[in-house]
Amino acid sequence: MAAGELEAEVARVAVTPEAAAVIRQLRDANGPLMFHQSGGCCDGSAPMCYPQREFRIGQRDVFLGEVEGCPVYIGGAQFEYWQHTHLTIDVVPGRGAGFSLESPLGVRFLTRSRVFTDEEYERMKHAPPPRRGPPE
Repeated sequence: MAAGELEAEVARVAVTPEAAAVIRQLRDANGPLMFHQSGGCCDGSAPMCYPQREFRIGQRDVFLGEVEGCPVYIGGAQFEYWQHTHLTIDVVPGRGAGFSLESPLGVRFLTRSRVFTDEEYERMKHAPPPRRGPPE
């Protein structure tokens, strides 16, 4: 692999066009948003959408990236299981059981995942680890 090929960062998270439209609608109504990929509890293992200042990021939470300008985090323990997967936030009809902002719209966010390709994994080995904890 050539040195220039290592420079491109591998995205850990993406969003479907349908979910992006719901995020824009929620942002218009609620202001800046963020996602936290839960590791269980209220809604299984679902991406939960919150107003950005209403969810406290812990020191072990891992920053995966942004979708539609919204930071996406995952719990540290959950990241240990999912660190080799690319996550895509999608939306489907129905109501989740959690406190995520999309519930009143009659839809719920869900995470689709796939294992990173060999090429992506090779590039990730040369990248710094993802940031943990709240933004500075």
